[in-house]
Amino acid sequence: MTAPNGHPKHDHPYETADRAGRAMLARMTSGASLNAAAAAWADWASHLARAPGRQMELAERAMRNGAKLAAHAAGLTRDDPPFRPRAEDHRFSHPGWSTPPFSIWQQAFLAAQDWWDAAAEPARGTDPHNSDRVAFMARQMLDVLSPSNVPLTNPEILQETVRTGGGNLMQGMRHLAEDIRAQATATPAETASGFAVGRNLAVTEGQVVFRNELFELIQYAPRTEKVHPEPVLIVPAWIMKYYILDLSPENSLIGYLVEQGFTVFAMSWVNPSADYRDVSLDDYRRDGVMAALDAVGKVMPGQKIHACGYCLGGTILSIAAATMARDGDDRLGSITLLAAQTDFTEAGELMLFLDESQVAFLEDMMWDQGYLAQEQMAGAFRALRDEDLVWTRAVSRYLMGKEDEAFDITAWNADATRMPAKMHSDYLRALFLDNRLTSGRFAVEGQVIALKDIRAPMFVIGTEKDHIAPWHSVYKVALFTQNELTFVLTKGGHNGGILSEPGHKGRHYRIGCRTPETRYTDPDSWYARHPATEGSWWPEWARWLAGKTGPAEAAPPAMGAPDAGLPPLCPAPGTYVFMK
Repeated sequence: MTAPNGHPKHDHPYETADRAGRAMLARMTSGASLNAAAAAWADWASHLARAPGRQMELAERAMRNGAKLAAHAAGLTRDDPPFRPRAEDHRFSHPGWSTPPFSIWQQAFLAAQDWWDAAAEPARGTDPHNSDRVAFMARQMLDVLSPSNVPLTNPEILQETVRTGGGNLMQGMRHLAEDIRAQATATPAETASGFAVGRNLAVTEGQVVFRNELFELIQYAPRTEKVHPEPVLIVPAWIMKYYILDLSPENSLIGYLVEQGFTVFAMSWVNPSADYRDVSLDDYRRDGVMAALDAVGKVMPGQKIHACGYCLGGTILSIAAATMARDGDDRLGSITLLAAQTDFTEAGELMLFLDESQVAFLEDMMWDQGYLAQEQMAGAFRALRDEDLVWTRAVSRYLMGKEDEAFDITAWNADATRMPAKMHSDYLRALFLDNRLTSGRFAVEGQVIALKDIRAPMFVIGTEKDHIAPWHSVYKVALFTQNELTFVLTKGGHNGGILSEPGHKGRHYRIGCRTPETRYTDPDSWYARHPATEGSWWPEWARWLAGKTGPAEAAPPAMGAPDAGLPPLCPAPGTYVFMK
């Protein structure tokens, strides 16, 4: 018998006590493994200690940075500061940062940041993963010490304090007290967003026509007299609520599809409790995606189904599609993947949190809880962009006294879900750590599956600034498939790039199609060969779907299939979406 990591499994009579201790520690660290962090620093430091040339290089860099900083402090470089913030760092955008003494404090911080960027580059022999983790942790520590976080060294806070007579600090203290109370009582803080599911979010009209223990299936009501004959099934990620694709009416992707004459079904995943601890990744495939396909087939029998998966929903859809192809199940008319990865060798900054030590630590915490809690997963995502999502927000809310801005996507982002312990462990190990899906080692029901068996055409979306599913990683599905594949690269991030409705200002996209006979093109070459087109990618997808589903000349189907045991159960957005 083997353990999850593939090593022989031995009986350890006190293993339960060890796991309980690690689980308690994991709760204190929000799931971050101290051993993984220490190992990264030790690997980096030991190799640097054996590289005297690299040490001299860093010492010279420190002296050069110090000299540049001294010259700036002396007023010799005021019009051309030696260090500049990263393009995505907006903490120093206030004009007050260009005048002393604030400019000196800013430059000192950026000089230290420049030195650590160089220091974290791996010395020969260092594990690149450890070097990346050290760079990440160094950035986290520096961000704590940023002068933008301190009222006396931030010109914007000082200006606001003078303007309001200290009212901003008083309001900020009230915000802090509210957030501490909410954290201590495990209740969500009250917001002035005005957004609520069923009122102005997830309001596209429809009916729940199927429900099991994992999901509800929503069928959306037609808005056109005639519809395309074949339906669209949306498989969202189970990590968040489905209505990211049905936000406000003006940016609802589901609403847009319905308006284009498509019959749309969407899965709304359950928010699992500890009772779901033993639900597996394959349960999500079998009792989730496959059960949804079965239900859609009963509502619209004899029609091909055009499935669309978002993020992890796209990953599980790819697994289901490859399994169907292996087994001769040809119900899929096409497959659309929205910011979804199938290969995880270049899975982006999330890999900073994942190695054997970290996954084992998370597994011990989930063994105790039965699930991964919303706030534990959300903390990892916030850490990836802490200067914006943590420190900039803290300065704005607690020192500037401002309310959080009201956006529909912000309300959705706060409405996360839990993940069952076994399922989360399954996909962390099988996909992120072992990358089994594209290496020929992912088995479903005892038999290995392969993406190259998929014959249904694909429409794949990557987003330019995706921290969760980098577009180079999303693009790699082209390397492991042999079907017709249209790839689109759109402006924006993991969520913002998908929510790119027609009329959205400043949007562009690139699009290209590969036929089964086309030779592989690497992502950078593909990018160079496909110029940007201004506007939204949504109409491109609608046209592509229309070409696959047939013209909109059919009568809309009935809601549900009462004769097949699928009567409408309740109006959209259903009941699972409200589970906390």
